[in-house]
Amino acid sequence: MDSTLVAALGLLVMFGLMAFGMPIGFAMLLAGVLGNAWLLSIPAATHLLATNVWDQFSSYGLSVVPLFVLMGQFAYRAGITERLYDAAYKWFGRLPGGLAGTTIAACAGFSAICGSNSATAATMGTIALPQMRRYGYDRALSTGAVAVGGTLGVVIPPSVVMIVIAVQTEQSLLRLFLAGIVPGLILTALFLGTVLAMCVRKPALGPPGPATTMREKIASLSGVIETLLLFALVIGGLYVGWFTPTEAGAAGAAGALLIGIVRRKLSLASIVQSSAETLRISAMVVLLITGAVLFGRFLTVSRLPFELADWAASLPVPPAVILLVLVVIYLIGGALMDALGFLVVTVPIFFPLATALGYDPTWFTILLTIVTTMGAVTPPVGVNVFIVNGLAPDVPIPTIFLGVMYFMLAYIACIALMWLVPETVLLLPDLMLGKG
Repeated sequence: MDSTLVAALGLLVMFGLMAFGMPIGFAMLLAGVLGNAWLLSIPAATHLLATNVWDQFSSYGLSVVPLFVLMGQFAYRAGITERLYDAAYKWFGRLPGGLAGTTIAACAGFSAICGSNSATAATMGTIALPQMRRYGYDRALSTGAVAVGGTLGVVIPPSVVMIVIAVQTEQSLLRLFLAGIVPGLILTALFLGTVLAMCVRKPALGPPGPATTMREKIASLSGVIETLLLFALVIGGLYVGWFTPTEAGAAGAAGALLIGIVRRKLSLASIVQSSAETLRISAMVVLLITGAVLFGRFLTVSRLPFELADWAASLPVPPAVILLVLVVIYLIGGALMDALGFLVVTVPIFFPLATALGYDPTWFTILLTIVTTMGAVTPPVGVNVFIVNGLAPDVPIPTIFLGVMYFMLAYIACIALMWLVPETVLLLPDLMLGKG
C-alpha cells in the first residue's frame, strides 16, 4: 500500500479513536505505533515506542512544563489573582463596562504568570462573575468577557502551548515568549476597546461601578507589583542569561511560593493541592508530546508532510492563499477540540509546509496560537465556554456563545494586523535576540 495512503488511514484511525472518547495522547500513540508497524516492522515500531516514551519522560527540557504550571498554581492560591483584579477594578471599574474591562485586564495580568487558557478562565471567572452579577451586567457580556479573557493565557507568555510547540519544532523558547508579548497586548487592547464601545453605545450592558479616588488607585498598584516581579524574574532572567528555561520556571515557582508564604496565604494543604494539580496537568502535557512525537515519526516515515509541502508549493496560487486555508483549518480544529491537543496533532503536518512556503517559524507559531485559541471560544465545542458555564450554570450555553461573538472582530483585527505587519510579532525578539 502507498505510504501516503497509509498516512491518511493513520490520521483517520487517530481521529476515530478520539471520536470514541480515547484521550488525545493515547490516540496518537496507538495510531503512531500501528502506522510504524505497517510501514517499517513490528519490532521497529515497538522499539520506537520504547525509546520515544523514555526520551520524552526523561527529557530535561520538558521539566520546564511542571515548573511553569506550578508557578501558576502557587500564584492562584497565594491570592495574587484577587489583588490583580482589585487593582484593575480601581482603575477601570468606573468606565462604561468597567467590570468587564477589569476582568479582561486581570486575565492579561494573570496570563503573565499562568500559561493556560482554561486555568485563566476558571480562576478569573470565580472572582469576576459574582461581581458583574452584583452590578447588573448583561449575562452575555459578562460571561463572554471571562471566556475570551481566558484565551490570553496561551498568548501572553509564559505559555504552555508555546513551550510544547518549542519542544516539537526545536525553536527557541525565549524567542517565542518575546514574540507573544506584543500580539498579546494588542489583543488585550482590542478586547478592552470592544467592551468600551459596546457599553458606550448601550450603557445597560455594563453599568459603571462606583468611583474611586486617585489615592485608592495608586494604593491598589501594590497588587500588581507581585505579578510584575514574577514576570520580570522569569522573562528577564531568561533574557540576560541568568536562567535556562527550566531554571526560569523553578525561579518563578519559588517566587510565587515565597509570596504566598510571606502573605500567609499558602497553607500546607494548599501547597499539596497545588502540587497534585501540577502533576495532573504535567502528565497530560508530557503524554500529549510523547504521542505527538511518535505520531510525527510515523508521518515522517510516510513522507506525507514533505509531499504535502511540495504539492502546496507547486500550486498556481500565492502562498498567502495556502496560509489562509491553514488558518481556516486551525480555526475549525480549535473549535472542535482542545487548542493544545489540536496544535500538537497538526504541527508535524503543517509546520514543514509553512516553512517551505517561506514563512518565519516564530511568526507562524504565534499566528497559529492565536487562531487556535480563538477556536477555543467558538461553537460547537469552545472549551472556555463550557468552563464558564460550569461557573455560571444558570447562564445558557447559547448566551455565553453570544457574548463571545461580541469579541470576534477583535480576534480578526489582531490576526489581520499580524498578517499585514509581521513586525508586530518579530520586532521585539529581533531587537532583543537578533534575527532568528
